[in-house]
Amino acid sequence: MNQSDIAPEIRAHWQMPTFEIQWWLGRQHPWCVVIPVINEGERINSLLSKMAALKVDTFADIIIVDGGSTDGSLASKRLQVHGVRGLLIKTGSGKLSAQLRCAYGFALDQGYEGIVTIDGNDKDDPEAIPQFINALKNGVDFVQASRFISGGLAENTPKSRDFAIRFIHAPMLSLFSGFHWTDTTQGFRAYSRKMLLDVKIALFRDIFMTYELLAYLSYRAPKLGYQCVEIPTKRCYPKGEVPTKISSVKGNLSVLAVLVRACLGNYNPHLIINKCT
Repeated sequence: MNQSDIAPEIRAHWQMPTFEIQWWLGRQHPWCVVIPVINEGERINSLLSKMAALKVDTFADIIIVDGGSTDGSLASKRLQVHGVRGLLIKTGSGKLSAQLRCAYGFALDQGYEGIVTIDGNDKDDPEAIPQFINALKNGVDFVQASRFISGGLAENTPKSRDFAIRFIHAPMLSLFSGFHWTDTTQGFRAYSRKMLLDVKIALFRDIFMTYELLAYLSYRAPKLGYQCVEIPTKRCYPKGEVPTKISSVKGNLSVLAVLVRACLGNYNPHLIINKCT
């Protein structure tokens, strides 16, 4: 694998948040698992322990991208014991979408054929990761985890969030993208290299700073004809706690606004396409 499929003139225009490579042990596999975190405490340790038990590091490289944790949860020795290959620290502005751009740009530069993303808050069961990678191997470009299809499990999901996903977020993205989505707000996903490098998607733009990227890709990928699939997974919230970085009122209104803009095509890269064609 190499970077020959990234045209230099395209790579030069990637808008990447500043980040530091805290440490990097090098690429071992064609696939990687990106875990965005910020102050996840014991939750990230629990997730990594589950991934170690599944021996994820024997078929995919694990890369953590930190949004600025201050809780001491990312000690290098602990991470490496669990098979983590690298730790990136975002130093620029932005939230989740900025973190993901850092990690995806780094991973694509390293030559990975596909990327799986799982949140670091331990709500998702990593047991499905091999299925995600097998789907990528078989030509799927976008794999979305779903707790709502047959075989999936939604445990302790807040009622307001359950309603919003089932009756607002997923239906809107299904209608406007042309693909039947059932679970569109969670970040447990996988993407092919081909899709992430498509200039008609233009992933590396500063317009993606908070939660725009998730809704945008769910809208844009099917519109461009990429093969998409949902895989049943388990997503469990702990009782009495909602581990999320989205505030209850302001944050949810922001997510709704992002959804509307994505469905209206406001994030489509019209100008970038014109420059590159």
